[in-house]
Amino acid sequence: MNVLITSASRKVSLVRAFQKALAGEGGGKVIAVDTSPYAAALYVADDHYLVPPSREPEFLGALLTLCRQHDISLIVPTRDEELPLFAENKGRFTSAGVSVTVPDPDAVRACQDKREFVDFCRANGFSTPATYARTDVPEKFPLFVKPRRGKGGQQATRVDSGDELALFLRRMPDAIIQEFVQAPEYTIDLFADFSTTVISVVPRERIRVVAGESFVSRTRKDPLLIQEAVRLSTALRLTGHNTIQCFYEDPLVRFIEVNPRFGGGANLGFAAGAPTPRFLVKLLKGERVEPRIGVFKDRYTMLRYTEDLFLDEVDLSTRASQ
Repeated sequence: MNVLITSASRKVSLVRAFQKALAGEGGGKVIAVDTSPYAAALYVADDHYLVPPSREPEFLGALLTLCRQHDISLIVPTRDEELPLFAENKGRFTSAGVSVTVPDPDAVRACQDKREFVDFCRANGFSTPATYARTDVPEKFPLFVKPRRGKGGQQATRVDSGDELALFLRRMPDAIIQEFVQAPEYTIDLFADFSTTVISVVPRERIRVVAGESFVSRTRKDPLLIQEAVRLSTALRLTGHNTIQCFYEDPLVRFIEVNPRFGGGANLGFAAGAPTPRFLVKLLKGERVEPRIGVFKDRYTMLRYTEDLFLDEVDLSTRASQ
C-alpha cells in the first residue's frame, strides 16, 4: 500500500508518521509532492516529485498520473487551498482506486468560510465567540478581526479602538468581527472513519504559538472538550484527520474553526496514543478500527524545534510528474 502526501513543504513529521504506519501494517511507500524543490519533506519521503500548483488545470492530471505509476491507495492533502478541489473531484480518484482524506464539499465549505462556520454552529447548538455585523459592532474594545477566508491566523488581529477597526475593515472588506476572548486556546485532533464515525479525539492546549502553529502544547483529557468535538464532527460529517480550534473556559467550549486536514502539531496526538496515520492505513486494508475516544496519554507535552537538512545543489529535485 502506497500513500501520496501533497504540499509536503516542511511536514517531515507527517511523512515519517506515515512511513511508520505503513511499516507496521505490511509495508508500502510514501510519495511526497510539492511545487518547490526546496520542500524539505520531499527528501525524507521514499520518493518525491514536483507538481504544478493546485490552481493550475494540470494539477489533478499530474496526481492521477502519479497514482497510476506508483499504485497509490491514499492521497493525504495538507494545504487548505487544495481541499475544495479534492472534495469536488473525489469521484475521479475513487474511480482510479484511490481514497482521499477529505470530507464532502459541503463540509469543506462550512469549515473554510468562517462566516458560514459561525452560522452552522449557531444553527446546531455550538458556542462560538460573539460575532457582530458591521452595522452592529458594540463600542466595547478590544475586538478581534479576521478575514472571512484565511489560514494560520494570517491578517487576524486584535483592535483596540474604533479608528483601528475602521482601518482594518477598509483593508478587509469581508472581515469577521468578534469579541476578543481571553481564555486558553485548544487544538483538538479528531479522527473519523470514512462513514463519519469518530474514532479518536485528542485535545491539546496551545501553550506557545508561532505564526499560527503550536510549538509548545500539552494534551488534556477533558470530557467536555472531547464530547463537544465529537458532536461537532458528527454534525459536520467529518472524515479522516481534522484539526479543530476552540477557546475553553469550563463550562464553555467556543469553537473558532475546523481545518479538515492534518495540522502542524498533530505529531503530539500520534505520540500520546492516537496514531491516526496507522488508523487510516488499517481502514484502507479493510480492517475495522474500533473507537478509542479518550484513550491517550494525558498531560503529555510536545516541544517542537527546527531541524536542518543539507543537500548538494545537484540533489535538489527537478523531477516533475510526467
